[in-house]
Amino acid sequence: MKENFPCDIRQLPTPSLLLEREVMRANIQRMAERMGALNCNLRPHVKTHKSLQVLADVEKGGNTAGITVSTLQEAEYFFEGGYSNILYGVGLTPNKVEAVANLISRGCSLTVVTDNIAAINLLGERARVLGIELPVLIELDVDGHRSGVPPMGEELIDVARAIQETSGLTLQGVMTHAGGSYDCDSIDDIRHCAQQERDLAVSAAQAIRAEGLSCQVVSIGSTPTALMSNNLDGVTEIRPGVYTFLDLFQVGLGVAQLSDIAISVLTTVIGHQEEKGWVIVDAGWMAMSRDRGTEKQRLDQGYGVVCDLEGEPLMDVIMGKANQEHGIIMVRNGAAPLKPCDFPVGTMLRILPNHACATSGQYEHYCVLEGSSCTNFWRRTRGW
Repeated sequence: MKENFPCDIRQLPTPSLLLEREVMRANIQRMAERMGALNCNLRPHVKTHKSLQVLADVEKGGNTAGITVSTLQEAEYFFEGGYSNILYGVGLTPNKVEAVANLISRGCSLTVVTDNIAAINLLGERARVLGIELPVLIELDVDGHRSGVPPMGEELIDVARAIQETSGLTLQGVMTHAGGSYDCDSIDDIRHCAQQERDLAVSAAQAIRAEGLSCQVVSIGSTPTALMSNNLDGVTEIRPGVYTFLDLFQVGLGVAQLSDIAISVLTTVIGHQEEKGWVIVDAGWMAMSRDRGTEKQRLDQGYGVVCDLEGEPLMDVIMGKANQEHGIIMVRNGAAPLKPCDFPVGTMLRILPNHACATSGQYEHYCVLEGSSCTNFWRRTRGW
């Protein structure tokens, strides 16, 4: 469509990705104030939004110091946008060191992570060939969620010493992500996970220092644990990401309400299966993503919660099934059929997503809403 702003959202093509800026700003302010109260810097993870304009609003919220990225393409995009203090939060592979070296040579202060001696040896070799010094954080496994070194024991010290002694690498500290918080069943469980994340990361740093090795950085974080933390003593930075938008999974965890979700997918009714009580829309799993993360929570939200055009959720109406370009709107558990007369062809609806990162990843830009109008398109970066 022609970019004339502001415009009514009814003028947008469907499916489109909507971003309610005021809701997002409230989420940003909540996290910034939380970190301010705990005297800890935010190194926000940009993998959720991948947008310079969103990051500008994050910075206005305060308490930020650098950013975290999940791809080197993100690092390139944000560096070119004026951000130079960057943590690449995924284990670095040797075939990416040249791209890292290019960024460093242009003035980017880029830190990388690893968790094993085999990678350390390969990274050191490539760094020496390219004539660079790579700042490195050790990734810790504090909850068995994914990769990382155990936070206590000989392996941690062996990895720390290997980095310290490898030419081309500089040991900066430790980092972890409490992904186990996404499996919690209660706020008390999340608080316990948050305290465990903090305690184990700080203890790991202390153990490294006790060996006479450098450990300046203690970097932790997930959105649930960041929001539920009560003590960040000894932590230098925290790296939540999805808090900017929030989503149905975070609602299911209990750290957000439906009204806190800042993004939704605009879609249009294209038909009905009256005998089944289905309404068919033009947003399928290509528009919503295949993420079904709420399926294992107490309340399965299908592919997303259905709202009216103003963003008000329709009671127990979800996208229960999805094909590539077709979404099937139904009452949860098939409790009652939907009637075509209530959702005529051409009716526009909004769908709240299970996972903000995955849904946003399906689109090239956000349709930014301020009040009831679309005021801009904000481009987002993509790729690895």
